Amino acid sequence: MRLITKIFMLTALLISLSSATDFLMPDEAFKPHAVLNQDMEIEASIEIADDIYLYSDKVILEIISDNGVSIKNIISPKSIEQHGEQVYLKSPAFIVELQRDADVVDKETVEFKLSYQGCSEQGLCYEPLSKEYSFEVDTLALSITPKVQKQKTLTLLKDEKTIEPQERSESDAIADTIGSGNIALILATFFGFGLLLAMTPCVFPMIPIISGLIISQGEGITMKKAFMLSLVYVLAMAVAYTIAGVLAGLFGANLQAALQTPWVIYSFSFVFVALAFSMFGFYELKLPDSFVSKVSSASHGSGYVGIAIMGFLSALIVGPCVAAPLAGALVYIGQTGDAVLGGMALFSMSIGMGIPLIVVGVSAGKFMPKPGAWMTMVSAIFGVMMLGVAIWMLEKIVDPSITMALYGMLGLGFALYLGAFEREGHIFKRSVALLIFIYSVALLVGFLAGSSSMTKPLSFLKSQVVQGTVGSEIKELEFTVVTSIDELNIELEKNKGKKIMLDFAADWCTACKELEEVTFANSDVKSKLSDFVLIRADVTENSDNNKALSQKYNVFGPPALIFFDKDLEVKSSKTIIGFIEPAEFLTHLDKL
Repeated sequence: MRLITKIFMLTALLISLSSATDFLMPDEAFKPHAVLNQDMEIEASIEIADDIYLYSDKVILEIISDNGVSIKNIISPKSIEQHGEQVYLKSPAFIVELQRDADVVDKETVEFKLSYQGCSEQGLCYEPLSKEYSFEVDTLALSITPKVQKQKTLTLLKDEKTIEPQERSESDAIADTIGSGNIALILATFFGFGLLLAMTPCVFPMIPIISGLIISQGEGITMKKAFMLSLVYVLAMAVAYTIAGVLAGLFGANLQAALQTPWVIYSFSFVFVALAFSMFGFYELKLPDSFVSKVSSASHGSGYVGIAIMGFLSALIVGPCVAAPLAGALVYIGQTGDAVLGGMALFSMSIGMGIPLIVVGVSAGKFMPKPGAWMTMVSAIFGVMMLGVAIWMLEKIVDPSITMALYGMLGLGFALYLGAFEREGHIFKRSVALLIFIYSVALLVGFLAGSSSMTKPLSFLKSQVVQGTVGSEIKELEFTVVTSIDELNIELEKNKGKKIMLDFAADWCTACKELEEVTFANSDVKSKLSDFVLIRADVTENSDNNKALSQKYNVFGPPALIFFDKDLEVKSSKTIIGFIEPAEFLTHLDKL
């Protein structure tokens, strides 16, 4: 009765003071979360703001689907007495243990409802709130319901055990952002994520592609047409990325990984080599005139179909690595099956990634010089960039030393073309050419000496100098490689009681190489990781075993770093998706 009186009084107060800003909106005061863990338990929590409390008897956790799955037990935190009622002053977290009927032997979609009500210390009481979730439960992992006990809702066990509020991993937090239902906020947020991802090394190879495609249109291209061609490229890229992402979320299949097979990489590299030689003027890439006229009339302009095809393929083969925003969208799609909203988020993110590419494409069209020596130079530069992209793609499937040699030869040829040793010519151009020549020679010397580092090709000289003089040098990180769930389980059991880090990686993953060469090469990181057992899940082949291993840990693509505690439980809130800088990684390790 006291609660009802409060509600009426404070509702009237809110109406009379509609301009007041002291009170939080319900979605600011309460932020519910619910996930299904690997033990087929529902982990639910309600994050409450400062000066907000929840009535413990108003927190209701229930299964609202009728498919043979019910609640076996609920583990809840302790409540305290305030104003004569039991309340939660801190964000409560719950574990909902499930059970099944004996005749339920397959996966079931379980509908879960979390209801709650609370008040503000300033006197405002909120109306009852609730949120529903949908989970795909592997019922074979559940215990069977005793015949005398079957229930959908269970009273909370007050003194079972105290659970700290569940932390959320970055990708799970992003998945919750999509689940908020505010479509405008979701699209704006993911557009911003896309702009940030456009600054990552995984997107850089697309810059010479879009620039080269615009330049290859020849002289006379207008700024308007350059914009339209760039827009078509980005839209095709966004559509491809959205389709691939939705499929990955729904079926757990990494389409991008499937397109990293050697024959696909070799074929696409050959395309870039062909484009490069066309830039050098050896020939003109041109389809039969009859076909071009038909395509042109159908597409209302020359070049749009080819640009669209290149954009579509670039997204899948050359495209960006898996990052937290992408993983968050895929987690949301996988958990809810809402491919429409998840796909909209992915499309918005792809457009954000494409904005800088449109700017580059328009710039290529606007500043393209008039025919003459400069035009020849510009075409040659983009030809070299195309060859660089071809080598970069081969880097995914061939030995690093081979690509190092290819880069060295490409650099030597380009340096000589620029006139590294000519006595005449602009001093700046000759200086740049000379620097490229020196670096290229270093690459070739490093290749001959057995080095494979593009950033430190002559590091073997340093190691020889210090060999025998520095005895305290930190050891290189050593990973045990696994490719299947069985292999991983053996390693986990062997190292039970220790801190374990599982690194999902693949030879074709650009960010994985960056993680290896930058973060894992850092001396402080190596020192910190010496306390961990390091296991690497190699998913290069994208085999059935690889897919099963990735799906078990909700990994939609490498890189991903997963941490286990001493009881072999996954610390899901500490999972890292994508590349992470050494300093940030060290801070992350300190929190484990």
